[in-house]
Amino acid sequence: MVRAGEPAWAPGSFLTLLSDAEREELLALGTTRKVPGGRHLLVEGRQDTQVEVIRQGHVKVTTTVGGTSRLLAIRLPGDLVGEHGAFTGNGRIATVTTCGDVVSTVIRQAAFLRFLSVHPQVSAQLTVAVSRRLLWANRRRTEFTAFPVQVRLGRVLLDIATSCGEAVGDGLLIRVVLSQTELASLIGAREDTVQRALRDLRRAGLVRTGYRRITVLDAAGLRALTDKAEWI
Repeated sequence: MVRAGEPAWAPGSFLTLLSDAEREELLALGTTRKVPGGRHLLVEGRQDTQVEVIRQGHVKVTTTVGGTSRLLAIRLPGDLVGEHGAFTGNGRIATVTTCGDVVSTVIRQAAFLRFLSVHPQVSAQLTVAVSRRLLWANRRRTEFTAFPVQVRLGRVLLDIATSCGEAVGDGLLIRVVLSQTELASLIGAREDTVQRALRDLRRAGLVRTGYRRITVLDAAGLRALTDKAEWI
C-alpha cells in the first residue's frame, strides 16, 4: 500500500516486488526523513552499514575513478541503496546523492538482516532486484563496443525518460539534472563525442537540450533509431 501523498513506486523497483504487508513491515523498521537536494545519503569508502529505501525523489549513484566522479546509475522511488555494505560490512562502494528533495527511510543493518532472515521470500526478491541492476549495467558495457555513441546515448535517454520523465507540452522532460560528463560516463564515451551526438539528436528533432536539462521530443523516433541499430 502506498501512503497518502506518496507517489507510486517506480516499475520494477524493489518495493514493487513485495506484498503490501512485507513492504509495510520493512518500512516500519526504519526512520523516515526528508533530505534536500545535493546531500549525500551514502559516501564511497565510509564504513557505515545502514540501508536506505528511496520513497520519493531520485538519487544519483556515483564512483570516483582517477579523481573524477563517474555516474553509475539513477535510483528511483521504491529502490533500495546500500545493501552491499549491509551484507558485507565493508566500505561503501559508491556515493549516493540526492537530486532535489528526497524522502528516504534509513534502516539499520541488524534490523534489515534480521528482517530478511525471517522473510526468505523478500531476500529472494532482493536478489531479483540486484540481478536486474547487474543486467542493465552489463548491457551498457556490452553496447560500448557494439554500437555507435548516438545509439548508446539514445538508449540511455529513453531509459531515463521512461523511468523519471515528466510529461510536458511536447515531450518528456528528464527530471534528473544530467551533465554531459555524466552522460559520457554512463555510455562509455568522451564528453566531446556526447556533445556531437546530442547535437545530431537535436537536429533530428528527437530531443531538446537546455542547461543540464534534456527533453525527449519524439520517443517513438528515438526508439526507432536505437532499434534499427540491432540490425547493423
